[in-house]
Amino acid sequence: MSFEACAALVEKADPLRFRVAMAAPVAARRTLFPLYAFNVEVARAPWVTQEAIIAEMRLQWWRDALEEIAEGKTPRRHEVVDALASCLDREGAQCLDGLVAARRWDVYKDPFEDQAHFDAYINATSGHLMWTAARLLGAAEETTVRDFAYGVGVANIFQAVPALQAQTRVPLIDCSNEAISRLAGQGLDRLGKARGARRTVSKASGPALVAGYHARPVLQMVRDAAERVIADALDSNPARDSLRFLNVSLRGWWR
Repeated sequence: MSFEACAALVEKADPLRFRVAMAAPVAARRTLFPLYAFNVEVARAPWVTQEAIIAEMRLQWWRDALEEIAEGKTPRRHEVVDALASCLDREGAQCLDGLVAARRWDVYKDPFEDQAHFDAYINATSGHLMWTAARLLGAAEETTVRDFAYGVGVANIFQAVPALQAQTRVPLIDCSNEAISRLAGQGLDRLGKARGARRTVSKASGPALVAGYHARPVLQMVRDAAERVIADALDSNPARDSLRFLNVSLRGWWR
């Protein structure tokens, strides 16, 4: 029942990725749901307690589970770990360990040190997840996937800014409209670069990138009206969002 438990967890906690996984071929869901359920568990670990040491322990638990999978040991019993172990290889487990390590930033309230630190966080939290999914599903060029994932990660953090600021976190290097607009432009550039290299991502790997179907409209909105980020005004029209999802899922992740 571990696979079904993963699907139920993603459906409840991450509706966007649930929608994406359900639109993928049945065989791909066996990879996507465990990965997305793992991401849910790790992403929320720093937020379920006010005690930093407890949050650190929760993240370390997942790092230990990934180490067991990487070393080919029988992993600890947990419905998400059980499903993850059935689809993850050593390289994937080691890559996802970097994702968990990056989530330590979420435990504390320190700002990013600089742009390089911010970029590394996006590459680990968005890039490692998307690249692992794409690689496990089929042939793909890592640079292309990570370019796309960077733009998706920036769009996601823009949408999360108001909630993070409400928790007294500092999610951006510079909150000025000019800097926000520039960052959105950088995200769009990376999406465009990936789009230009789309032939390096096989059809089998494509479902892993559909999770970024929303990114381009969000980044375009922010580039043109950066003040919407702080104002929490990035919600898209549900009907338009559904049409875009349908277009991307049928015609390709680069749309």
